[in-house]
Formats: sequence, structure tokens, C-alpha cells
Amino acid sequence: MSCDRPRIGRAHGVVAGLLSWTLAACVGGPDSPRTRSEAVAPRAETSAAEPAKQSAGQIGSGSVKVALIVPLTGQGASVGAALRNAAELAYDDFQKPDLSIIVKDDHGTPDGAREAAQSALADGAEAVLGPLFAANVAAVGAPVRNAGKPVIAFSTDAAVAARGVYLISFLPQSEVDRVVDEVAAGGRRSFAALIPETSYGNAVEAQFREAVARKGGRVVGLERYAPADPSAAVERLRGVIAGPNAQADALFLPGSADGLLTMAAALTKAGFSPSRVRPVGTALWNDPKILTLPAFQGGTFAAPESAGFASFSQRYQAKYGSVPPRVASLGYDAVSLTAALSRQYGTQRFTDATLTTPSGFTGIDGTFRFRPEGASDRALAVYEIRSGAAAVVSPAPRALGPSGI
Repeated sequence: MSCDRPRIGRAHGVVAGLLSWTLAACVGGPDSPRTRSEAVAPRAETSAAEPAKQSAGQIGSGSVKVALIVPLTGQGASVGAALRNAAELAYDDFQKPDLSIIVKDDHGTPDGAREAAQSALADGAEAVLGPLFAANVAAVGAPVRNAGKPVIAFSTDAAVAARGVYLISFLPQSEVDRVVDEVAAGGRRSFAALIPETSYGNAVEAQFREAVARKGGRVVGLERYAPADPSAAVERLRGVIAGPNAQADALFLPGSADGLLTMAAALTKAGFSPSRVRPVGTALWNDPKILTLPAFQGGTFAAPESAGFASFSQRYQAKYGSVPPRVASLGYDAVSLTAALSRQYGTQRFTDATLTTPSGFTGIDGTFRFRPEGASDRALAVYEIRSGAAAVVSPAPRALGPSGI
């Protein structure tokens, strides 16, 4: 018998019927304050300049208490305010579930996050949603888990995941796996890569090498580069990726939008032809500035499907009068998840076994699940850049396979 995962969110404008779900066996930065470009994914930049328009406090008055720890002042305040708004929207969409969401401001710092977590535990929180930045997640992980409570965080740095510290975020590792699988299935086996010298680059390089090897491919050339100046790295790789005798048939190009703009110019100057060597990337490519670049036409990248977020964005704008950052959907899904589990699982609602159910959950951005070690898998679509726009060429699967995709 097959089982569909329940939707934990209001996708496509329809509120999920939580009471009718059976959640048992059938269930279902780079973001630390180090740099702005690696603040959140995929991938709204964090602004420390804008003050939060929301204050801390409480959403709802139910018997099940969870904490939402986000920056409402300091670095990331605008993103933190959006996460709080999204949490409130989820609470309203779920017809005011039996939740009390205690909102805590971590001020964008590890010390602030630690104090917020201690305060939340003292207030009786059974789970912590957040924080946003990796260093802040690291600061709250141990004390919260020592208290026997789980953390469901928004960081995109898999290094801070651990048993009981679960990342609901968009991890680049899932994107790399999905796009390499798709490109390899299309017959391309010789991969080259130009990867920025950043923490994000470190994470995706390891996953890229693993994914290519798993699919029986080979890495015929790989260069790292300073994000501001990729020209020398492109030149070193020219014989592998350019000209009629190019050794590679796919070129992996992760990086931020601004870095990819510079990369595109260097590739064009080197004579790179995307019709001969397929450009391959991550969800960071899903940016209007990238989609129109000649060097990326025909390129392929993996990202969540957009319909669920579009519906969420419309409702968010109607309620709050502004466009939400892409990461805001994570706040919505985190609250939706806790609401669903609290209704269906009673005292087992936030146990590790419940949170790591293999079939996962379906939220705004599709199916996801938490691994026992804390990282997450997501069902992602594959897009191709055609005439300056991104078109889905492989829809996101409804079910997650053994490897996560």
C-alpha cells in the first residue's frame, strides 16, 4: 500500500485538513553572520541595516508551547521579521491550532541566541524553531538538546546539524545531488567545476565529487577561485571546457548571483560554449540576473518548485504589504509542522522518531524530511534556462528515495 505524505502547509491556496491526516508510518550560511552573500538560502540576502518591524512576544495561546528564535534587531533583522510574519500566517491558516509560539529576539548573535533559548526553556517551550544563522544554531543546540527538546533551525550550514538539531532549510547538498543525477541520466559523464573559495564552495565541492562518483562519472578538471576574480581559474581550465576538443561535457558553476555575473564574462572571453559543455548549478541560479546571461543558456540547476511559494507570497503580501524573502516559507513550514504533529502525536509529537519519519512531510516547497543526524532531504525540481527564463524539465518527485532524492 502506498501512502501520500500529508501537507503541513497551505499549498496553492488550500488549507490542509490536519484532523483527517494519519501521520504515523504514512507521514508523508552558508548563513552565519560571516558574510552577507552567504546569509540565507535560496537565497535572500540578510540586511542588518533595516530595523525589524515586528517585536518579540507570543503568537497564540494554546497549551503546546514552542519558541521561535530569530533576529528581530541587529544583523538579519529584516529576515527575522519576515520569519515571524510567516509563523503568524501559518498559525492563522491552520485555524489557530493549540499552540503558543513564544517569539524571542536573538539580536543576530550567538550570545543573544543562547540567552533566548534559555529564556524559552524557562517559559516551557517544548521545541525551538530557529535560529537563522549557523553560529547561533551552534550556540543553542547543546543546551536545548540537554533539556530533551529538539531544534528545528533555518541555517543552511549542514555542519551545525546534529541529532536533535534539525535543519528545515534549503541545503545546497540536496541541490547538487539532484542536478548531477539529472545531468548524468542525460548521458553526461565528464564533469569540470569552477568553485568559489568560500564556505559555500567548500560544502558544494565535497558533495559534487561524491555525487559524480556515485553516478559513475569523472571529474576531469576543477579549479577554485576568489569570487571577485575568476579569470585566472577559467584560463587554467580553458583546455578542459572550451574549444572543439573540450574534455568536459558538463561544467559545475555554484556561487552567488554577483559572483556568477563575473564568471559569465570570464567564460565568454575564454570561448566557452554552453551548447557544447552544459552549465550546471544550484538554486542560486534562480535569479533574473543569471537567467539572461548568454554563458548560462541551456544550463541546468535544481531548486524547489515555485508554485507553492508563489501562493504563499501572495497571501503574505496581502496580510503584511510587502514581498517576503525566499527564506520566509521556512518559518511557515516550521510552524505548520509543529501544529500538525501536536494534533496527531500527543506526547510523542516532537520526539526524534516522529521528526525523522522516513517518508517525510509535504510543505510549501514540496516534500522534505529530516535525517537522524539533523540534515534534511528535499524533493527538488530541475530547471533548464531557455531564452532567458527557467523552465522545469524534471518535476520534483512526490516521494523521497533512499538517497534523499
